[in-house]
Amino acid sequence: MAGHSKWANIQHRKGRQDAKRSKMFSKLSKEITVAAKMGAPDPDMNPRLRLAIQNAKGQSMPKDNIDRAIKKASAGEGDDYAEIRYEGRGPDGVGIIVEALTDNRNRTASDVRSTFSKNGGQLGETGSVSFGFDRMGMIEYPAEIGSEDDVMEAAIEVGADDVESGEEGHTIYCAFEDLAEVSTALEERFGEATSQGPTWRPQTNIELDVEKAETMMRLYDALDDLDDVQKVYANFELSDEAAEKLGG
Repeated sequence: MAGHSKWANIQHRKGRQDAKRSKMFSKLSKEITVAAKMGAPDPDMNPRLRLAIQNAKGQSMPKDNIDRAIKKASAGEGDDYAEIRYEGRGPDGVGIIVEALTDNRNRTASDVRSTFSKNGGQLGETGSVSFGFDRMGMIEYPAEIGSEDDVMEAAIEVGADDVESGEEGHTIYCAFEDLAEVSTALEERFGEATSQGPTWRPQTNIELDVEKAETMMRLYDALDDLDDVQKVYANFELSDEAAEKLGG
């Protein structure tokens, strides 16, 4: 049960430094609106909406923003978004999965393809990368909720499969279909999670040197910055040298 990757730690620090809050809030709002339109606007009756709201709260999104996103869906406002997954490759064959919510498939496909090609990657066919990932549930907590051993014991006890702990926090993995049950049990023990939801977990990671890591991180950030993109997953980790240079 490995600790957080060096890339995960650098990513967390970078996120704090950049403070791209408005873009993050926009993505969270879109997910709330989509979830509310797909089911009831009441989170008690709509598991996806409940999850979206919990994630928004975990990122300190103001209550007014959350309420506004729900009302937008309830009033029938906002575009109808389609959920699309793109798959491609980065430097050294790193597998990349991009999840998007879009009201214009052609625009999003063009943006994603262009971003791959301009940043040292290549867009592939659906299924060309995802076979190297496992679809799982993921629950994240800050480091201060407990020690690695305490969190591991509690997580396994409620049916989780694995825990990764590091200085930035604890990431708990469970079977995709067990996410609601495991997250509810952990909430009773540790309180609300920072974030939770489905994820694509790499089966193996490709270690990148400094040059390849810089290229990969540019590609990752460029994809993540696209307005229609909700989440980006990739199966890479940084070499010690790359982590020391890029994480400073």
